[in-house]
Amino acid sequence: MKKNFLPLLIGLMSILYIFIIPDEPLGMKILFKLIPMVLIIVYAFHRLPPKPALSLRLVVMGLFFCMLGDAFIAVSFVAGLGAFLVGHLFYVTGFLKASRLNKMRLFAILPIGVYTYIIGQNLIESLLVDGNDALVIPVIAYILVISIMALSAIITGNRWAIVGSILFVISDSFLSWNMFVSEIAYSGVFIMTTYYLAQFLIASSLSSIGKMETTNHI
Repeated sequence: MKKNFLPLLIGLMSILYIFIIPDEPLGMKILFKLIPMVLIIVYAFHRLPPKPALSLRLVVMGLFFCMLGDAFIAVSFVAGLGAFLVGHLFYVTGFLKASRLNKMRLFAILPIGVYTYIIGQNLIESLLVDGNDALVIPVIAYILVISIMALSAIITGNRWAIVGSILFVISDSFLSWNMFVSEIAYSGVFIMTTYYLAQFLIASSLSSIGKMETTNHI
């Protein structure tokens, strides 16, 4: 029971935020939005070995900056986007340091590239039509970085990191499509459910990535 306490608490607080906490007042909404991420970071520390490798510490930093992005995006889209972008750069660096490259995993660049192109093209067209020209470059940069993050997670060969990164891409796709292209029914539920699950799985990957790194060094 003690082993499952944190995951259960993360799940309960995520459900509370997604389905129960009202949009106003904004301060309370942001607070309850951050609680699951704080718990996920605590959970991540529990998954680390006694002497964590640099790659694992970088992934934890990614979690931290994504938590900042959760707070910032509620008041400034660009500030939130910037914090998430930094978080993804930490993820990319950490995953690449733990990479186990082979041809099959590298082949993932094709479907990721196609998906990125389709989503990116639609977003950019919508931004230009709506006169949001200033957002085009930041959005392109973010799309490229999160795509590289997903690829770097796949290259680790760690199933939790892979599924988590793909869910992160899906979550951000829901968010950006709903904001700039067309409204999605129950978008908030889809965005936050996939987001919290993505971050939880990335945190869960830390113990197995640590074991993989130890094996590689031996």
